[in-house]
Amino acid sequence: MINTQFLDQLKRFNLVINKRVTSNLAGPRKSIAAGRGLTFKDYRIYAPGDDIRLIDWKVYARTDNLYLKVHEEERNLVVHLILDKSASMDFGRPVSKFDYASMIGVGTAYLAMRDNEKFQFATFADTLEIFQVNIEEIREAFYLLGDHEIKIVQVLDRVEKELKMEGDMKLKDSETGGILRTFVSPRMRMEYQQQLDAHCAKIEEVCNKLNIDYHLAVTDVSIFDTFYKILEG
Repeated sequence: MINTQFLDQLKRFNLVINKRVTSNLAGPRKSIAAGRGLTFKDYRIYAPGDDIRLIDWKVYARTDNLYLKVHEEERNLVVHLILDKSASMDFGRPVSKFDYASMIGVGTAYLAMRDNEKFQFATFADTLEIFQVNIEEIREAFYLLGDHEIKIVQVLDRVEKELKMEGDMKLKDSETGGILRTFVSPRMRMEYQQQLDAHCAKIEEVCNKLNIDYHLAVTDVSIFDTFYKILEG
């Protein structure tokens, strides 16, 4: 939970890992250098091996030539923290997935602030009609995030990760409110685990292809152990 004790622990944690990870998070940037910052500088012709995400497709449509946008890296960039606040994030006891994710967000914001960086904290939520979003929709969403340094943290409770239940169950969908009566057998648990693992693996694969850091966090793991792995990655 986010309380004075957590903030005190965060301060001590910052002293331990400051030298090792702050440069990866939001350290000083070169003020003038061709890179992936936010300030547009110029165009140049595409060459094999270049990041295709930098191609300006509007210019291609007009000229039939592939040009890349070249940017100047900025010394101070804004760290954006975007947190899922949909109903399913309330799942979990004694710490909900939302509380756990919030602690990760607050910790990241704290480190950014300590390094004299700006940050913006936002939440999002939407009505979900199905369980486990199609991987292509996830891929499209990642593309919309643009050309930034991105970390994706997927938070799961141990119960939902391993379906730690068995027998006759009445399950309620947190998002839709729908009720499902079912019998959870060992075979069903195994099939569930296989499908969830495959889904998470596909998300990680998409992230790797887009040069995005992906991390799977489980709420019964020490928040600082998870936090350290995220910052180290």
